[in-house]
Amino acid sequence: MVMYIKIEKLLIIIFVLAGLSSSAGLRAVLNYSIFNSPTKGPYIETYLSVDGSSATYTKLENGLFRCSIEVTMIFRKDTAIIDFDKYELFSSPVADTSDLYLDLLDQQRYFLPEGEYEFEILLSDLNSMDEPFSSVQPVIIKFESEKVCFSGIELIDSISVSENQNILTKCGYDIIPWVFYYYPAFKNKLIFYTEIYNTDKYFGLDGKFVLKCYLESFESGLTLSPYVFYKRAVSREIYPFINEYDISGLPTGNYKLVVEVRDKENNHITSNVLVFQRNNPNIKFDLSTLSDVDITKTFAGKIMSEDTLDGYIRSLAPRATQMEQVFIYKKLETSELEVKQRFFYHFWVQRDHYNPEIAWKEYNELVKIVDDRYSTQIHRGFDTDRGRVYLKYGPPNIITESYNEPASYPYEIWQYYKLGNNQSNKRFVFYTHDVTTNYFTLLHSDAIGEIQNYRWQIFLNQRWFDPYNIDIERVPDIYGGRVHDYYRNPR
Repeated sequence: MVMYIKIEKLLIIIFVLAGLSSSAGLRAVLNYSIFNSPTKGPYIETYLSVDGSSATYTKLENGLFRCSIEVTMIFRKDTAIIDFDKYELFSSPVADTSDLYLDLLDQQRYFLPEGEYEFEILLSDLNSMDEPFSSVQPVIIKFESEKVCFSGIELIDSISVSENQNILTKCGYDIIPWVFYYYPAFKNKLIFYTEIYNTDKYFGLDGKFVLKCYLESFESGLTLSPYVFYKRAVSREIYPFINEYDISGLPTGNYKLVVEVRDKENNHITSNVLVFQRNNPNIKFDLSTLSDVDITKTFAGKIMSEDTLDGYIRSLAPRATQMEQVFIYKKLETSELEVKQRFFYHFWVQRDHYNPEIAWKEYNELVKIVDDRYSTQIHRGFDTDRGRVYLKYGPPNIITESYNEPASYPYEIWQYYKLGNNQSNKRFVFYTHDVTTNYFTLLHSDAIGEIQNYRWQIFLNQRWFDPYNIDIERVPDIYGGRVHDYYRNPR
C-alpha cells in the first residue's frame, strides 16, 4: 500500500504504504504501525526514510556538507488538530556530495485516543527554494478490549538486545525498521515484529494457544508450504512475536505475510495480514517444471483447439501468481499445445487437488459473466479492471452506479462485506471518461494490496479540479454530487 507522489504527476504503485517525492526530486517513503500500551494507551509509530542523494546540501563552517529536511506531522479528527509535530531531520556531515548513498531514517511515536484520523505529513528541503510537499491519508486506531487482537506488523531491517531504553526499544530489543514493503534482490531476510493483545482475557491466565504465520501468493491465495511456521504460546496481556524468514528462494512476486492466533484445537481466532513485494531475478519461470505434469485422461488434455485453450489460459490472469503470469503474458504464444495443456492442468491442480475440473468450470462461469458485462470492442471482460476484481474476489455485495452527476465522471462503487478471511467492508471505486466505451478504470480501493489513492474524489471531479494541484486536498460540496455519501453508504 505505498504511494509514490510527484508534484507534476501522481503515480500510485501497489504495495508501498506512502512514498513521497517533491518536484525537486526529494524522495522519501513513509510507513507506520499502530500499537497499544497497557499504561499509556494506543500509539502510532511512524517510520520515515529519505533518500539522502535527493536532498540539497549546504557547506558547513568546517568544510563538510549537510542536508536538512523539515518534517511536519499533523493528526486531525474531524476539523480539530489532535496532535502536531514539527522537527528537522539532518544528515551526517559528509565531505563529498557527488557520491551519496546514505538514507535518513526517522522514527516517531504519537499517543492518540482511539478513533478515525486524517494524517498529514509535510516535507520541506530547507536548503531548497521548492515548496513543501504534503500528503494526507486516513488512519483508524481501534483495539478491542476483550477480544484477541493484533498490533500492526512492523518489518525489521535489524534487531539487537537493547542496552538502553530508547524510541527503538520494544520488549527488550532495539528494532531498526525496514521502511519499505519491497524486498530487492540483495535483501534475503524478512524479519517482522508484532504484538498480540488480550490472550490472557480470552484464553485465561497461563492459557495455551498457537501462533501460526505463513506466506501466501497475493494473487492466488495459495499458501507456500516452505514458509509455514507454528509456535506454541502461553497467554499474557501483551504477547510480543518476532519471526524471520529466509526469502533467498522466494520468486519475484506479490505476497501476503499472514499471522494467526489459533486455539489448542487449531480453530482460527484472529489474524493480521501484510502485503509485500519481492524482486528475485535469480528465480525464473522454468518450463521444464511442467514436464512431469501428466495430462493423460484429464480435462486439459482433451482441449485440442489452441485458440480456445489460449483464451482459457489468458482468463486465468486475475488469479495467477506473478510467476504464472510470466507464462501467460510472455511464453503462451510460443509454447506448444501440450505445454499449454500441462500449464492449464497444473494451474487448477494447485488450487483444487481433488476436483480441479470442477474448480475450472466454476471459474469459467464467472469469466462468462464478466465477458457479458464488462467486455469492450477491444478488451475481453477479464482484461478490464472491473472484470479482474470480479474474478479475483467474486461478485460484490453492493454495486452503486452513478453515471450522470454534473461534476463527476461516470463511476461505480463496489462494496464487499467480506474479502477473504481477513478483510471486511472493503470498497472499489471505478470511473470512466466516456461511459459509451464500457471501460472503467480502478481509481481507488481500501482493500489490502489494491490501488489506494486518497485524492480519488479530486480525480473523479477533474472537470472542476486539477488532480495534480497539491493544494487541493479535499473536494468541497458540489451541487448534485453524491459520491461521498455513496462511498460511506453504498446502496
